[in-house]
Amino acid sequence: MIAAIAFTDAVDRSFESLSELIKANLGWLYILGVTSFLVFLVWIASSRYGNVRLGDKDSRPEYSTPAWFGMLFAAGIGTILMFWGVAEPISHFANPPQNNVEPQTAEAARQAMAFSLYHFGFHTWSIFCLPALAFAYFVYRRKLPFRVSSLFHPLLGERIHGPIGKIIDITAALGTLFGVAVSIGLGTLQINSGLSTLFGIPEGRVSQVLIIAVVTTIATISVALGLDKGIKRLSTLNIAAAVGLLLFVLFTGSTVYLLRGIIETTGTYLSSIVPLAFWNDTFADPAWGWQGSWTVFYWAWTITWAPFVGIFIARISKGRTIREFVLGVLALPTAFTVVWFSVFGLSAFDIEMNQGGGLVQAVVDEGDIPGALFRFLEAFPATTFVAALSVLIVVIFFTTSSDSASLVVDMLCSGTQENPPARQRLFWAVTEGVVAATLIAASGRAALDALEQVITVLGLPFFVIAFFTMYCLVRALREDITEDELFRRRGRPAVPPKVVG
Repeated sequence: MIAAIAFTDAVDRSFESLSELIKANLGWLYILGVTSFLVFLVWIASSRYGNVRLGDKDSRPEYSTPAWFGMLFAAGIGTILMFWGVAEPISHFANPPQNNVEPQTAEAARQAMAFSLYHFGFHTWSIFCLPALAFAYFVYRRKLPFRVSSLFHPLLGERIHGPIGKIIDITAALGTLFGVAVSIGLGTLQINSGLSTLFGIPEGRVSQVLIIAVVTTIATISVALGLDKGIKRLSTLNIAAAVGLLLFVLFTGSTVYLLRGIIETTGTYLSSIVPLAFWNDTFADPAWGWQGSWTVFYWAWTITWAPFVGIFIARISKGRTIREFVLGVLALPTAFTVVWFSVFGLSAFDIEMNQGGGLVQAVVDEGDIPGALFRFLEAFPATTFVAALSVLIVVIFFTTSSDSASLVVDMLCSGTQENPPARQRLFWAVTEGVVAATLIAASGRAALDALEQVITVLGLPFFVIAFFTMYCLVRALREDITEDELFRRRGRPAVPPKVVG
């Protein structure tokens, strides 16, 4: 990070060359990898291991399903949905990913929704779910520390506590910090855009550093309160506010059109998920085309902070079965994402096609992606109030992400699943804020652009780790779970009855 700040141009050029090389030659591995994670998770949830409990045999979930969902969603991609809910559909609507579609048509709208949901639906949550499941198993079943190296226990044994394990853990900690830094940067830009719309606060480095300072202060208070009083309460409040914003857009907009669209978009997503999951832009000109700057970057970015989200989800999921865990982590957030993108994306298309437009020009032509949501809200009543509510939602999502990251980075460093001393979590919360503020102050957008290039490169070792994670998890299940336990968990006799005759 110091290099990214001090030598922004040099770092940007170096990592830009590496990231372009990776996208051109290994982009296909990123696409295949995430699809493999999804297939693996569906298989393991439906297999005989689905009833294995993540914890002791008599353990039960610590949190109710609504509270659990609120925390995992807020720590996962809540901020990202606020940022891209309007911006991505309208971007693909204006510039369709596949060239066989005319821009700004009904078919372009369908393709835009399919790609947006591909990027934020089952595939994104598979990236989070895989390490989360592995962490939960190895920590609660094998009683190993909350470290990425623990996932390699079936291969390395006690060597996870040695130099090899430390290298794995340092790589994971760096990836977490880089991934969270990009998310903080995006959230800061959106908050600044919202405050500019509401109060005329200028968009620039000074404003953005002050925003980070305020949010970091809120995050430290939440950290000091702990998981139950801090993150849980903030997450519950934020999900309620986000649902309120969703319902506002639904019922003050073209309600019947949106209700029809939710159903149709669900079908569009489900019918397109298989071809998109394997689409590699093979016939693109130039060699990699559109997908390199969108899907490949998304997967690389997401997987670098998957250990952060994975450890946090594992921390709040003790006592659930593998099947319950996988279905909950994949299905619940994806269902919410489908509804969210349907309401905001289809409303954006309606504004553009039937209400005078302006979004394509602002978001695509002028490049005001951080301000997309606020330009969108200008088409609805009570614009100022709703825009203020949206800023508050982003701030709280931002806070819960920072709060969760502080807890997780401390767990990565200490390896303990117990709540560490408040001073340690406060240290990490402040450190994250200082790093983000330094990046903004030193180079503004240039530092974030350099950081994005770094993340694309760092994504490669994380994909390698993920493939080993699948192997290690299956191997551990085969070693640890006896046939006797499997039969008992299915409600059958401990010993299968003999077949007579």
